[in-house]
Amino acid sequence: MPKRRDYYEVLGVSRSATDAEIKRAYRTLAKKHHPDRNPGDASAEGKFKEVQRAYSTLIDPQKRAEYDQFGEAAVGQWKTTPQGQKVYQWGGGSTVGVDDLEDLFSAFGGGEAPSVFEQFFGGPARRPGRTPKPRRAADEERDIALAFDQAVNGATIALQVNSGDHGPAQRLEVKIPPGVEDLQKIRLKGRVPGLNGGPPGDLLLRCRIAPHPYLTRNGADIYVDVPVSVTEAALGAKIEVPAIDGCTTVTLPPGTPSGSKLRLRGRGVPRAGSSARGDQYVVIQIVPPKPLTDEQRRLFEQLRGVDSSNPRSQCPWERGASQ
Repeated sequence: MPKRRDYYEVLGVSRSATDAEIKRAYRTLAKKHHPDRNPGDASAEGKFKEVQRAYSTLIDPQKRAEYDQFGEAAVGQWKTTPQGQKVYQWGGGSTVGVDDLEDLFSAFGGGEAPSVFEQFFGGPARRPGRTPKPRRAADEERDIALAFDQAVNGATIALQVNSGDHGPAQRLEVKIPPGVEDLQKIRLKGRVPGLNGGPPGDLLLRCRIAPHPYLTRNGADIYVDVPVSVTEAALGAKIEVPAIDGCTTVTLPPGTPSGSKLRLRGRGVPRAGSSARGDQYVVIQIVPPKPLTDEQRRLFEQLRGVDSSNPRSQCPWERGASQ
């Protein structure tokens, strides 16, 4: 099995990178390798998943600290094999059985406190000749990957959850409400079996939302950059723009400057606990023709000869404002 690359290497950042640098690198790579941009490309899909794994670990302070100390073994998870055996899996598929861990636990003896192995792996530990005490299960956090559209519109996803007592994993369908945000947590009460018959803990699902190829989100609002020609901006036009619920046509007023925002009311993300939605903003980007044809150049020269306006007339340096 090929060795996994270091998570910092995957994102192309240093081990001292800030959260902002990690997030910036993630956005760039996720857009580059997103399956929507690379249909049918298995290699791009693999890289996209690798970037998701690296980001979900390094953006979380606790997971990052554990990864820096223990490597991928620190960011694995308990799984149940088709044969019903409970194992701890990490990295490129490396696993260790729960019974093997218990042998390690028993070798450390002494006291009632959980061993360092139990604290690290979160699994049960038994000592020969003793009856384990029931304990409440610690709350478990699990990352779930959501597409941009799933986060906006809501979705039902399937999870495998531990049934306790080394039993087979169970399938659980979870409804993701519309409008969840990146890193938002969804609490599922009582879904982590207690230790030695103790009370259950809660399962916390942390949403990891993949970036959209061209739509961006700010709270409940959606933004999209739309290029327009010089003539469309000057004379006005009707243009088709993308939205989260399909394309729509907007009217571009004559004389629209670059950077203007056209507002589409109620076409944004559903607001939590409300039937209201945010807005979508179409950000206009004027793109001059390049290269100019001879005819275009002649017409632009003619326009320059009759256009006496000065778009910089209201700028501070034109009005003589002091620095």
